[in-house]
Amino acid sequence: MEIDDISAQVIDACIAIHRELGPGLLESVYEIVLAGELELRGLKVDRQVPVDIEFRGRHHLGAFRVDLLVEDCLVLEIKSVEQLNKSHAKQVLTYLRLMKQPVGLLLNFAGATMKEGIRRIVNQHRQPQAPSASPRLRVIKNSGEA
Repeated sequence: MEIDDISAQVIDACIAIHRELGPGLLESVYEIVLAGELELRGLKVDRQVPVDIEFRGRHHLGAFRVDLLVEDCLVLEIKSVEQLNKSHAKQVLTYLRLMKQPVGLLLNFAGATMKEGIRRIVNQHRQPQAPSASPRLRVIKNSGEA
């Protein structure tokens, strides 16, 4: 399944959830319900995925957690805030860059409609190809349970 098809399934599920539950619940509620809905649609969903990073030769376990990772390629960051701001998009972009993932969705369930709360974030950052670039930061997806 292509990432655009996966994104379409996620957006469709978000709209259905928002219509039924409405705004005003905690992010954790939307996360649980969305994960369940996507699994019912046959998608692989991992919740609260811990991501390790290596920085300057030191390994840091679970440096951050991704709300949902769908089909091992689509990062979902769930919010329930009055209004999204630039720092929310930067957060998702940084996750994408560090995880070397192409696309993420920033999903805010607090709006009057779900349509106004969906932001697609694309990672256009390219990691250096030459090993001589000596990267100081390396990300390792933790395969352990959250």
